[in-house]
Amino acid sequence: MIRTLFYLLAGYLSGSVLYAQIWGRLISGKDITEGTRDNNPGAANAFMEGGFLCGMLTLICDLAKGFFPVWLFLRQADYADFILALVLAAPVFGHIFPLFHHFQGGKGIAVSFGCLLGLYPFLAPALLLASCFILFSTVLVISPHYYRTLASYASAALLVFLTIKITAVRFGMILISGTIFSKLMTCDEKKEHCKVKLL
Repeated sequence: MIRTLFYLLAGYLSGSVLYAQIWGRLISGKDITEGTRDNNPGAANAFMEGGFLCGMLTLICDLAKGFFPVWLFLRQADYADFILALVLAAPVFGHIFPLFHHFQGGKGIAVSFGCLLGLYPFLAPALLLASCFILFSTVLVISPHYYRTLASYASAALLVFLTIKITAVRFGMILISGTIFSKLMTCDEKKEHCKVKLL
């Protein structure tokens, strides 16, 4: 029980650190969310507003803050431990509802990839999510990015549920997708009309 609480709390607190804000202030001396369309403290705005170095450091740190809580948990447990579902979602929940930033965080895309990569060497869920993003970015193109993200997580959650036999991973992916859905559906970003085109 103590181990479970430790990893859930560690994952949540790890997710609560918004590296886009930290690197933005250290490298560019400003809040990289100011004046942006979505006010999102994530890697995309870190690249656009803070420059390449700020963006790369943010991306690496956002991946790492999801990766390490899951990877370390699996050094002491296994994929069959149902608590893994909660451990997978904890950093994403922390990033979206961060304790250190009045529960106003980012969208959780990079950190969710980090969490799924933390399942290493079992990378099928991360590859399924990446494949959905690639599909909806290059073949069946959904725009703007808001709708592409919704479609990618919905599709990936369904594919993981249908193809992955590890129950904790299946429900972990559902929790991750549900948390990201809740952020996207309630954010203040102006939602344009959804457009879909082939190639």
